[in-house]
Amino acid sequence: MTQTAIGIKLEPFKVACASCNLRELCLPVGMSNDQLDRLTTMVATKRAVTRGDTLFRAGDAFQSLYAVRTGFFKTCVSSEDGRDQVTGFQMAGELLGLDGIGSEKHTCDAVALEDSQVCVIPYQQLEDLSREFTDLQRQFHKIMSREIVRDHGVMLLLGSMRAEERLAAFLLNLTQRLRTRGFSATSLVLRMTREEIGSYLGLKLETVSRTFSKFQDEGILEVKQRQIRVLDPAALQALVNSSSA
Repeated sequence: MTQTAIGIKLEPFKVACASCNLRELCLPVGMSNDQLDRLTTMVATKRAVTRGDTLFRAGDAFQSLYAVRTGFFKTCVSSEDGRDQVTGFQMAGELLGLDGIGSEKHTCDAVALEDSQVCVIPYQQLEDLSREFTDLQRQFHKIMSREIVRDHGVMLLLGSMRAEERLAAFLLNLTQRLRTRGFSATSLVLRMTREEIGSYLGLKLETVSRTFSKFQDEGILEVKQRQIRVLDPAALQALVNSSSA
């Protein structure tokens, strides 16, 4: 058993893409019933990944994409000094593994932040099916474009925003993604630690904690450990807008 398989159980894929409640957030958007049946056949397995375990590691051979069905992941790379640099957070309905397409090897680690489940999409079969069904190819290109735009957004965060603006942008992005999935846009439980948030935003742990406290003191947030309630989303948006003024 390889290191990436530790803690991962393979089992038959029981829920068809056509009946998945995440279908509008994943690949099958706009596909016919016949095309969905073909995709369902291709996505033959799902994997359960226990909290703290790794779905894949940097350097592993790239073979599949993974659609997060339930749970939460972080992607990270090891810096020269041995520390982990968080490069992203992925939730239900989002894809993992796009980093491996170019070099045919994964360039980051994908770690479960809670007990999670992913749908395994063999990439070679996906490519073959995409050539046959242009709707699927178009949707896949949209997903790749979305990831590029998200990466550019992070670069802007790190390059031009103060700490308060970075955390405000992060929280607004997180709540918007949760709202798209039918969850509350104002109450959330952070699956990542403040240290992981700091790593992602290029901030020290102390700065993240201080900024959360500042937002609470100003009545923008209600913070109870990892439970967050957004009391004044307009104030968060104003902070983000001020960074581009």
